[in-house]
Formats: sequence, C-alpha cells, structure tokens
Amino acid sequence: VQLQASGGGLVQAGGSLRLSCAASGFTFSSYAMGWFRQVPGKEREFVATISWSGDVTYYADSVKGRFTISRDNAKNTLYLQMNTLKPEDTAVYYCAASYGLARRTSEYDYWGQGTQVTVSS
Repeated sequence: VQLQASGGGLVQAGGSLRLSCAASGFTFSSYAMGWFRQVPGKEREFVATISWSGDVTYYADSVKGRFTISRDNAKNTLYLQMNTLKPEDTAVYYCAASYGLARRTSEYDYWGQGTQVTVSS
C-alpha cells in the first residue's frame, strides 16, 4: 500500500495550492479518503473527507468554503484544492484511507508520508 502526497509548497496568504495523493496497492475506489494536517507539537487534525464515490464530503469548520476535496477513481488519485490560504493553514498535510467517512485518525487504515504547506503573511 502506498499513498504519495504531493503539491505542497510556499505560497502567500490569499493564494492557492492543489494537493494530490496518488494511491496504489489497494482498491482505491472502495475506500473513503481523507486529508489531515499537523504542525509541530500539536495533534494531527482533520481537514476533509470524501466518500468512495465522491458524492459525500465533510470539512473541518476552519477550512469550509475555502478547501475542496475531490477524487478521480480512474486515476486512483485524491485531491485537495486550497484557496484563500491563511498563515494558520501552514502544516504538513497527509492523505489517508478509511473504510468509511471518518474524522478521527484512529479510523484510518493507510497513511501517506505528508507534504509541507507553508503560507506566508
């Protein structure tokens, strides 16, 4: 099983980034997927989750209206479009796979290695 997150980088406040997560080694289309983020010294926090079909999504209140989670099951790829970025969005972003829609890290079976997002003020 492999989840390879990419697309992170340095961006100014108000800017946009699009994260991708390429999945392999499991049946991607059978799993709900999620994005989490973590800053040093803090717990990993939920950002967004999407159902296996892509029909249902949930977001953390802190990103609702600015971030959009999506997936392409034909390409085994998960996305996170991040707009109107704020300095407080700075973190390492992780993608993860779960049997069902979930907000807790304990409910996810597979994790990617993370990609750094830094938003400057």
